[in-house]
Amino acid sequence: MRILLTNDDGIFAPGLRALERELRKIGHVDVVAPATEQSGVGHSITFLSPLVAQEVYEGEDFRGWSVEGSPADSVKIGIHEFCQQRPDLVVSGMNAGLNAGINVLYSGTVAAAIEGAFFGITSIAVSLEWSRHPALDRAAQLAGRLIEQILQQKGPQPQLFNLNFPTAALVQQAPEVHVVPMAVLQYGEKYERRKDPRGRNYYWATGGPPPPVEGAEDDISALAQGHITLTPLDFDLTARGILPSMQSWRFETQG
Repeated sequence: MRILLTNDDGIFAPGLRALERELRKIGHVDVVAPATEQSGVGHSITFLSPLVAQEVYEGEDFRGWSVEGSPADSVKIGIHEFCQQRPDLVVSGMNAGLNAGINVLYSGTVAAAIEGAFFGITSIAVSLEWSRHPALDRAAQLAGRLIEQILQQKGPQPQLFNLNFPTAALVQQAPEVHVVPMAVLQYGEKYERRKDPRGRNYYWATGGPPPPVEGAEDDISALAQGHITLTPLDFDLTARGILPSMQSWRFETQG
C-alpha cells in the first residue's frame, strides 16, 4: 500500500504528523503538503506563476516535500513528480477543524482529496473538531483504524470519502460512526465591522454554529451528537435530476 499524505494546514502541522505516524502502520507514506497554511482555499491551483517545491528534512531524515501552493497543487505535483509509484490511496489531513456541511465546498482539505479522486485514486479527507488541547494521537489512531476498514469494505472502484471527528467522540471508549449525507444548510454568514487606525472600515468573518437540524440525520447533526461521521462524496456537480427535462428545451439564437 502506497499512500500520498497531504493537508491544508501546512507540512509542519501537528495533525499531519500524528496521522502520518498511524498511516505508516498501513503502508509506505509520501508526504507532499503546502509550505504554509492554506485553509479555505478550496480547489484553487497555481498556474499563473511557478510552483516551488522543496525537500524537507528533520535532522538527517527526509520528511517530504513542501509545496508553495494549494492542497490541490500538492496532490497534483506529488502524483506527477514526487511519488516513485502511483499512490493506492490519497489521505488529506488531519485538519484542525471540522469540514462538514457547506464548509466542504470551501475546504482545502477536502479539495486535496477530490484532486486525488480526479486521478482515479481512492481518497479520504480527515478532519478533527478544533480544540485548544486536541487529542491528536487518539484521533489519529481512530482515523488509521477506520481508514483500514473503509478500504476493506468499499467497492472495487475508486471512491471519495469525508471523515470527521468531533472532540466528544475521542473520550468515548467505542464511539459510533454514522454514514450520513453532507448538510446543505447555509450558516455562519456574519461579519463584525471594525475600524483600522486610519478610521477605515474592515470586516472580520465571525462564522457561528449551524442551526439545529430537523428531519433526517446529516453530518452536521450527527457531529453535534458526538458521533464520528463518514460521507461519500462526488465531484460531479451536474444536477442530473433536471437534466432530462432541460434537454427538451428549445432555444433561438437568431434574431
